Amino acid sequence: MAPQQHLVAACAALALLTFLVGLRMLAVRVAEMRARRIHPQAVALSARRAQRLDDSRASDNYNHLFELPVLFYALCALALATTHVPGWLPAAAWLFVALRIAHSAIQCSYNRVMHRFAVFLAGFALLGAMWAGFALSYLAA
Repeated sequence: MAPQQHLVAACAALALLTFLVGLRMLAVRVAEMRARRIHPQAVALSARRAQRLDDSRASDNYNHLFELPVLFYALCALALATTHVPGWLPAAAWLFVALRIAHSAIQCSYNRVMHRFAVFLAGFALLGAMWAGFALSYLAA
């Protein structure tokens, strides 16, 4: 597979994770609302949802998948648009995706904050290094 294809595949894998967590959020939320007989209008606003629903793990993770990963998608899009894909970038992209999968698995299950934070911090540092490395290699090319 060409480096460009690896970047697209890594982005697709992260998008798939986002859809899977979204489905998990839907299933958890609907089950809790049915079990506790909560009318949908009663949780129409995020403040009300926080007050009424107990399990926000999947919902919180779904939101997190639209925070740091946005910078990942932007970097991949920029690399593809400029046709500048350093040899190390696809491997780093897959490592970032693996870290996001681990983060989601932790948050959607047992949700130990320090475990989740360690994985987040690793992904945060990796993505920062990816951006710095890409910028430097692009400017040097």
